[in-house]
Amino acid sequence: MKVKDCMCNQVTYVTPESTVKDCAKLMCNKHIGCIPVCDNNNNVVGLVTDRDIILRSIACDKDTNQIPVSEVMTCNVYCCKPEDEIYEAENIMSTNQVRRLPVIENNKIVGIITLGDLTKNQNVSTEGVCNTLENICNCNEKNAE
Repeated sequence: MKVKDCMCNQVTYVTPESTVKDCAKLMCNKHIGCIPVCDNNNNVVGLVTDRDIILRSIACDKDTNQIPVSEVMTCNVYCCKPEDEIYEAENIMSTNQVRRLPVIENNKIVGIITLGDLTKNQNVSTEGVCNTLENICNCNEKNAE
């Protein structure tokens, strides 16, 4: 199964100049926990999660009305391609302990695939999803101690 068969292709994104508050409101309205940050050419330059907003702005007493998402976003973004096999996306998630991957084609964002997308799809291996989640959470290392 390919990533394109499981990904969400209606991606909401913000620009680096968007305020943290506007980003958080968008996440709330769309019921999502992560938003890609794209430049004017739809190239992914970062990723903002609800956790980024809490830890890098609210917990630091920054004014969310003023600071741009470029100050709180994660810059090292792992991505996949629509034609990649699901197991390849799971491997990227597992290796890098991330729950969401922007899907890139011709250097442009065309979708996003999340751990939630994998769990909802009946054609995705339950064992593969469980292994991916264990690796993301480092469950194996915690149990080994």
